Amino acid sequence: MIITQKLALGSVAVSLAVLGVKFYAWQVTGSVALLSDALESIINVATALAAVWALHVSLQPADARHPYGHTKAEYLSAVLEGVLVLCAALAILREAYLAYLAPQPLDTPWLGLGIGAVGSVLNAGWAMVLRRQGRRHRSPALVADGRHLETDVVTSVGVLVGVSLVVLTGKLVLDPAIAALVALNVLWTGWGLMKESVNGLLDEGLPEEELTALKALIAANAEGAIEAHDVKTRCAGKLTFVEFHLVVAGDATVTAAHDICDRLERVLKQAVPDAAVTIHVEPEDKRKHQGIVVL
Repeated sequence: MIITQKLALGSVAVSLAVLGVKFYAWQVTGSVALLSDALESIINVATALAAVWALHVSLQPADARHPYGHTKAEYLSAVLEGVLVLCAALAILREAYLAYLAPQPLDTPWLGLGIGAVGSVLNAGWAMVLRRQGRRHRSPALVADGRHLETDVVTSVGVLVGVSLVVLTGKLVLDPAIAALVALNVLWTGWGLMKESVNGLLDEGLPEEELTALKALIAANAEGAIEAHDVKTRCAGKLTFVEFHLVVAGDATVTAAHDICDRLERVLKQAVPDAAVTIHVEPEDKRKHQGIVVL
């Protein structure tokens, strides 16, 4: 089992533990704000399971029906996570509204706050692991899961502070108000996750600065060619597809052109992990005079 799958399974275990802790914090206090925090943890469990599925699918080798592999399954997982986060926000808003209509005093609030803090610490530690490892292994599913947990930590801290104010001031209306703020923050996070993942499904290319660096590598390592043009990239999970046209002299041999292409593929794959490079060789009369001039 590779590291990304282990991390995804670890997310399931951590999410279940945090879910139990937060629901216990709600039970001992009756705080709707702490309930909103627990409801979001249900989504953590669901999205962790979705990430396990997505990573399993994305690691399947290419086949006749999917010649480019299955790496986009991770984007589907991240979109699903965004949808579930939005559903959680709506559920929290409902509970906040009901609590606003009939506010209830809190039971053993300091005990509940202490229990809730334990769950936040667990989430914070695991979110750091997921974000770091997700970027390292270029896994959108792990990065999305880590970002969601980081947001959960921020909202949890806000909830703990808010419930403390309820206890100190005796103003029960603050409890549902805090829950409503949590819901709005969750809505914003869900929208961001969905937007980023949809861009991946729409074949978004490398960021401009990375594309510029890639073109510089082509220019510096295409000795023997004349120019390169129509450079295109698209990202699919951990894979990056790179394709461009390479113009060579009209009298260049197939072997010479092939050697240049081999050298470029080797350099680009070293610079861009898991790159799939496609180079279309063209004769000099196809030169556009506006592409990458070979150094």
